[in-house]
Amino acid sequence: MRIVIVGASAAGCFASLLLARAGHKVLVLEKDRLQLAPDAEAAAASAFRSTAAHIVQPHLIMARCRQLLIEQLPDVYEALIRAGVVEAPISTQMSPTLADTAPQPGDEQLTLLMSRRSTIDWVLQRAIVGQPGVTLRLGVAVTGLMTRSGKPPHITGVRTTEGDLQADFVLDTSGGRSPIDHWLKDIDAQPTASWWAECGVSYFSRHYRIRDGVTLPAPSTTRVVTPLDEFMVGIWGADNKTMLLALLPLALDHRFKTVRDPDVFTAVFRLLPMYAKWLDALDPITDVYPMGAVQNTMRRLVIDGVPVATGLAAIGDAVCTTNPTLGRGLSFALSGAVDLLQTLHEHRNDWTLQARAMDARVAEHIVPFYEDQAAIDSMRLAMLRHAIFGAPAPEQPSLTAERVTYGQLRTAALYDPTVFRAFWRIMGMIRRPEEEYTDPQIVARTHEALREHGSGPQVVQPSREQLLAALNTRVQST
Repeated sequence: MRIVIVGASAAGCFASLLLARAGHKVLVLEKDRLQLAPDAEAAAASAFRSTAAHIVQPHLIMARCRQLLIEQLPDVYEALIRAGVVEAPISTQMSPTLADTAPQPGDEQLTLLMSRRSTIDWVLQRAIVGQPGVTLRLGVAVTGLMTRSGKPPHITGVRTTEGDLQADFVLDTSGGRSPIDHWLKDIDAQPTASWWAECGVSYFSRHYRIRDGVTLPAPSTTRVVTPLDEFMVGIWGADNKTMLLALLPLALDHRFKTVRDPDVFTAVFRLLPMYAKWLDALDPITDVYPMGAVQNTMRRLVIDGVPVATGLAAIGDAVCTTNPTLGRGLSFALSGAVDLLQTLHEHRNDWTLQARAMDARVAEHIVPFYEDQAAIDSMRLAMLRHAIFGAPAPEQPSLTAERVTYGQLRTAALYDPTVFRAFWRIMGMIRRPEEEYTDPQIVARTHEALREHGSGPQVVQPSREQLLAALNTRVQST
């Protein structure tokens, strides 16, 4: 089958490798003129671009993505390790407050990979350039779809800035800003069904390198996100002795507009004792990278059992985007690529069944995590708006319900080893959230931990006056 993939994103790279190795002839069209860097550090230095601001923000390869890499693309997994990506056993994510830190069967399935996104993309781009059956064309933008008549229309290729290209199948991996609905409108097809839920926070991140000879406050594979009353902060381990710090304020909170200044960014982190210890062990290697507020989005290409078009699919961010804090994007991308490979194999000669089967896999593997993220963000935004703007306080869930929430699970995971693993099964997309939230054992142990420990360890937070002083650091120094 001749397959055109729109976009050399991570999803596009995953799909092109899997499809080419299954015998398909793959053409990847990328509108940007990306240059393959000679090494991981050069890739990091040139990673920031306005069309993909997320590339320089914190990333993780969560458990589901890691498992699929090992099963489906073991050579890529090995290339990532050679490039400096670090395996992080789940033991490295255990809080000192956890009652029992002894290993348990199945822990190996929860291992994470720590890396900058630029290193991951560099490895993937090298892989597709050397993959027989894959052709990569840079600087070519897709402007529309070619069809043959029918209800729904059947896609026969793409229109591009360099002419029309015939294809047996078209895959959209062009990201969260995919123009797919414009393409469908131009061929008089039904638009996709889409949903969105507010994420509501902006991102400011900076990359650091671990100083030689220092004693670190915690393992270099640390991943900690700390929700505070008026903003969030986090630290992520990465590849080749690098770590990323990120500050996540409410997008509407204009007090944080100065955080792009490195001195202001540092001053805010210095207000938090744990993060101040990390700053003493790290040297900054980049400026502060901003990323505007993102949205949680969901797109379906089958509506009431009818595809918007046949011979067309989408995966990765073109189907679903969620708050990057939980690091689900790469798992969505590789899971979608594997689902597509299986769908094409099972329904190669029936276009309608093909579209329905792919949509069913989206419903099973993607939708539950989109819905989970929407609920998590809704609660978090309500809490921030209450603390900052005096909006009504959100209703807190009880300890008698037969279902727990993400927030309850997250707190109880600091103390209970069974809940800890349930939390990381959700984080790693190993099990659907609702299955953990309603599991009687998990519910009981979560409630028990919360009754004993309340809302968890108290984090030392700056006063509003201290925060404002740090945010005005640049003004004071000039």
